[in-house]
Amino acid sequence: MADASPTKTGTETGDKPEPLKVLRIFRKEEAQDFGDAGHMSYVDDAPVIIDGLTKMGEAGVAEGYKGTCLFSGFGFSLHHFWFKPGYPLPLHSHDSDCLYYIVAGDIHMGTEHMGPGDGFFLPAETPYTYTIGEKGVEILEFRTAEDFNIQFKGKTEAYWEKMLEKLRNERPKWKEALPPSRDFRNA
Repeated sequence: MADASPTKTGTETGDKPEPLKVLRIFRKEEAQDFGDAGHMSYVDDAPVIIDGLTKMGEAGVAEGYKGTCLFSGFGFSLHHFWFKPGYPLPLHSHDSDCLYYIVAGDIHMGTEHMGPGDGFFLPAETPYTYTIGEKGVEILEFRTAEDFNIQFKGKTEAYWEKMLEKLRNERPKWKEALPPSRDFRNA
């Protein structure tokens, strides 16, 4: 005979209750700006990295991308990024596994060229970068965490100067850039 008595909840036992896993719909109209969502923390403390990132910020690197948090819950997150043509993506890693899917545009990663429908998986703590193509790239990031970090790997002033030079060369193109998923050429 089954016990009909109520089961103890997490709060009655002192444990944190498991999140209620139910159907959850997300809509683009409700998506948050990636920066406002607050899911990524910076863990760099090396002066050369902090100085390099500061100089990149002052030179307008934030104009070269738009990030959106589409979903976060139950230990997962989904983000959409649009990197404009030639965006200088520094070598970095995250503390969570991530599956990347290219929606539009293209990238070069090492000797690999990837376009729409292609993607890649990176285990946590794997350093990576890629070169954004001439039309930019729109990419989805499926993470095995709601909150994660970013750690930059450029350890020399020369590395950050190279990033700054690329930023200065590519930034003029960004003002007129359109997301590659929109084909306005035939409009």
